[in-house]
Amino acid sequence: MEKKCKKAKWLSGDALQIAVKRKEAKSKGEKERYKHLIAEFQRIARRDKKAFLSDQCKEIEENNRMGKTRDLFKKIRDTKGTFHAKRGLIKDRNGMDLTEAEDIKVQEYTEELYKKYLHDQDNHDGVITHLEPDILEWEVKWALESITTNKASGGDGIPVELFQILKDDAVKVLHSICQQIWKTQQWPQDWKRSVFIPIPKKGNAKECSNYHTIALITHASKVMLKILQARLQQYVNRELLDVQAGFRKGRETRDQIANIRWIMKKGREFQKNIYFCFIDYAKAFDCVDHNKLRKILKEMGIPDHPTCLLRNLYVGQEATVRTGHGTTDWFQIGKGVHQGCILSPCLFNLYAEDIMRNTGLEEAHAGIKIAGRNINNLRYADDTTLMAESEEELKSLLMKVKEESEKVGLKLNIQKIKIMASGPINSWQIDGETVETVSDFIFLGSKITADGDCSHEITRCLLLGRKVMTNLDSIFKSRDITLPTKVHLVKAMVFPVVMYGCESWTVKKAERRRIDAFELWCWRRLLRVPWAARKSNQSILKEISPGCSLEGIMLKLKLQHFGHLVQRVDSLEKTLMLGGSGQEEKGTTEDEMAGWHHRLNGHGFGWTSGVGNGQGGLVCCDSWGRKESDMTEQLN
Repeated sequence: MEKKCKKAKWLSGDALQIAVKRKEAKSKGEKERYKHLIAEFQRIARRDKKAFLSDQCKEIEENNRMGKTRDLFKKIRDTKGTFHAKRGLIKDRNGMDLTEAEDIKVQEYTEELYKKYLHDQDNHDGVITHLEPDILEWEVKWALESITTNKASGGDGIPVELFQILKDDAVKVLHSICQQIWKTQQWPQDWKRSVFIPIPKKGNAKECSNYHTIALITHASKVMLKILQARLQQYVNRELLDVQAGFRKGRETRDQIANIRWIMKKGREFQKNIYFCFIDYAKAFDCVDHNKLRKILKEMGIPDHPTCLLRNLYVGQEATVRTGHGTTDWFQIGKGVHQGCILSPCLFNLYAEDIMRNTGLEEAHAGIKIAGRNINNLRYADDTTLMAESEEELKSLLMKVKEESEKVGLKLNIQKIKIMASGPINSWQIDGETVETVSDFIFLGSKITADGDCSHEITRCLLLGRKVMTNLDSIFKSRDITLPTKVHLVKAMVFPVVMYGCESWTVKKAERRRIDAFELWCWRRLLRVPWAARKSNQSILKEISPGCSLEGIMLKLKLQHFGHLVQRVDSLEKTLMLGGSGQEEKGTTEDEMAGWHHRLNGHGFGWTSGVGNGQGGLVCCDSWGRKESDMTEQLN
């Protein structure tokens, strides 16, 4: 394999010429000349790097001034040098390192991963006579406008932006193609071809199993898929339970994070032990059986016409794997949904819903009783969390889920399954493997502890924020970027890392002080103020003029989240937040609301009650009591 020469992108031609001379001097043994060339190269390299960073920072400032958000953050990523994992040598199925470029294309592994096992024959002829209403031109136009831009194109190399530029002409052509597919139920072969891109995950980069594949499909096919998704959405919403929050409109990871925190809070209030099992599937999206998926869609009442379209989409699929060494030969895909396809999240959610129905979780008595409702699982796509009030009940739920999952081709990754409990628990074994018991777990990006204390998560987020702030030093040190732009970057890139999941935090006095200290640390670092400088916090804030404090923004997010949930009708989040545990029910008390109002007045906002209509508003101040605006915002 030819070894590629490493070259920094900021090095000029002069620096590269000196590098060549330096190499020659070393090979000839000219020590004095070699030392001189090293010093000369370092001097020119430092000059080139400084000029390069200056140009980059000028572009960042210009993008911010022009409002080009995408270009702004792309340039920041390029400037700070984000790490990208590189795939070199990998191991074959026998554990031997592969050195030939043709072998490194991982075709063997990918073909095996998507190979179909013919234990369940598909006898469907692929054509039905009863058709759904025809596709209309406005549907094609809507689908074309709603497709996300700036995405890698498929095998044909035609991006969706080209169709959007052509406007009505493209709509007419695409409408004709989509209508033909709709009537004949046959897809063009080019639309059934995918280009797989292996993306490295955590772990050993030599192991093929530590990669997941993203499928690049033709952008023209996304129009048809978008229309099909819109036609199926009413059935998906009807069939999915509210415990499933993955890839659903109006539901986010923060909702499930808040749900699990509220469940733990109710357990503490009513002195109940809660046992959690965090399930991990091995290659869940890649192991979906197409025949079983079609049967599940039929059982759930999905019309035959879209079901047949989906069946014919997956029959005869072909794919190639694209790596740094080239592309593999085309091979057949026998199972799995495309990671990257518009329909994949909906189809997998229905697949997982069928597993839970067959498990009988809705009828099971095991679970957490809150406000007259029994809750024993929370799901976000393939991330499933089981919960119960006893160890025996939890183990029973896990074994049922394992059994039903294996019936449809999904296997549990026992090594990654974690058990967390607020009470005593014994060691578990499943299929001869020990299930790990933990005292904390990273749940959808947020740290959950067995005692339900949020202080560990707050400390973790503050450390992550410090790391991001430090990584942006090369930008914040630049004199080519104005102070308002730097403040904007801190609020856009640092604060969101710290505030992730803050809607469900219980913040104590000590944590509030840490949050305020972190914010001032950010502003002092931004201004390059040394820690020993005798400069007051008030003078720092006056120079920065940040508006609302970090804690004030957190409190605003928490109240907005609360108002958002209260407006929902019979939602899971509302039940968990306002409902009680067991027979006694407990809502949000006047003391709790008074505490929120007190923190509003003291940490960034003043609360005003609407007269007559009962609506409240927020008066924005900073955390130091200085009023920034007399304007009020509606909570919703």
